[in-house]
Amino acid sequence: MKRINGLSIPQTLEEVCNPQQTALLIYDMQVGILSQIKNADELTQRVLKVLTAARNARVRVFFSRHLSLPKELMGMFQFRMAMTWQHVDSPDEVKPWFLRDTPGFEIIPDLSPLPSEGVFDKLTMSAFEGTWLDFALRDCGINALIVVGVATEIGIEPTARHGADLGYVPVIVTDACGAGNEEAAKRSIESLKFTGDALMTDTETICQVFRKQPSTRSM
Repeated sequence: MKRINGLSIPQTLEEVCNPQQTALLIYDMQVGILSQIKNADELTQRVLKVLTAARNARVRVFFSRHLSLPKELMGMFQFRMAMTWQHVDSPDEVKPWFLRDTPGFEIIPDLSPLPSEGVFDKLTMSAFEGTWLDFALRDCGINALIVVGVATEIGIEPTARHGADLGYVPVIVTDACGAGNEEAAKRSIESLKFTGDALMTDTETICQVFRKQPSTRSM
C-alpha cells in the first residue's frame, strides 16, 4: 500500500479488494440474456462461485437488470438500437425483449438475490447511468467494484470505464464475464488493460482473495 497526503493507494488485488470497501456487481445475468450466450451453464457456475465467496466475505452485492420499455415509451435512440440488435428494417418490427414482469427479464434462479442485496434496473449499458448505484456505493464508502456477468463487449466495458471516471477501481473477473461476440470481448479486455482503468483477475484468484480477507462488517 502506497501512502501520500493522508491517502492510502492500493496496488495489489488484495489491497484493492478490502471487503469493507469493495462491492460485487452481477451484471445482467437474466434469463433472456443467458439464452443468447454460449456456454451459459459454465459461466453461471463461475459467477455463482464468485457470488458465494463474496457473500462469505460479507462483500456488498448488487444485481443489474436490463429493462426494455414498451414501444409506446421508446424514443428514437431505443428504436434505432433495437432495430440494429434485432436485425429488422422497420421500427414496427421491433419487439421489446426485456419488458418488466416477463420471464426473460428475471435474474436466473441459480443467482437469486438475497434480501440484503440490491437489485436495480437500467435502460443503458453503463450500470451507473440513470441508476442509484453510484449513490449507494459512495454512501457505503466503497472504492472498488468487482464485475461479473454479461456481456463484456456490450455493458461491462462501459460500466468499467464509467466507474473509473467516477473514481472507483474496476475489477473484472474475466472468466466470469460472458460475451455475445468473443472477438469483440477480447478487444474490450485488451483496451481496458491498455488504459489501465481496471484490474483483471479470474474466478479462482478472486475467491482466494476473499477467503484470505475476513470481514468484520455485520449483516
